[in-house]
Amino acid sequence: MMINRYEVRTATPDGSDGTMLAFAEQKRMKLKEEVTLFRDDAKTQVFASFKARSVLDLGATYDVKDQNGAPIGLFRKDFAKSLLRSTWHVEPGDGTKVTGQERSLFVALLRRFSDVTWWPYHFDFVQDGRPVFSVEKKFKFFRDKYTVTIHDPQIDRRLVVSMAVALDALQAR
Repeated sequence: MMINRYEVRTATPDGSDGTMLAFAEQKRMKLKEEVTLFRDDAKTQVFASFKARSVLDLGATYDVKDQNGAPIGLFRKDFAKSLLRSTWHVEPGDGTKVTGQERSLFVALLRRFSDVTWWPYHFDFVQDGRPVFSVEKKFKFFRDKYTVTIHDPQIDRRLVVSMAVALDALQAR
């Protein structure tokens, strides 16, 4: 009950789960949020990791690093805009800025003012109005399932996977 487990898999043409891309276990109740994503569930190779810069989570910035600890990019929550509709900023490290926001204001408000944590949501991440990637939480009873679609092949998928895991890990806080 004290660990969130994530399996990131590629999708097959028929929509079933494909090969494992990344695996992570997030320990809850840590002062400074940190998640390491591995290439498999044996945890033999690091895929990527992200870590909060500060303990305070209101508008924390998370640094994303590769398997050698080199920076890939960062993401941060926009606290003011997130009061009504969660908003995140992703910076791939090449000077570009991508902004992601919950697609539905209705769902965003429903999630805030009810105790329904399983409610599906959809985030669209854009740069200058152009879609970069999206994360959609599917409606499931026993296990959460997400579909991540990368529209811009130039963005590092390790950064996208880290942001998708962070949405689940950090949205309920």
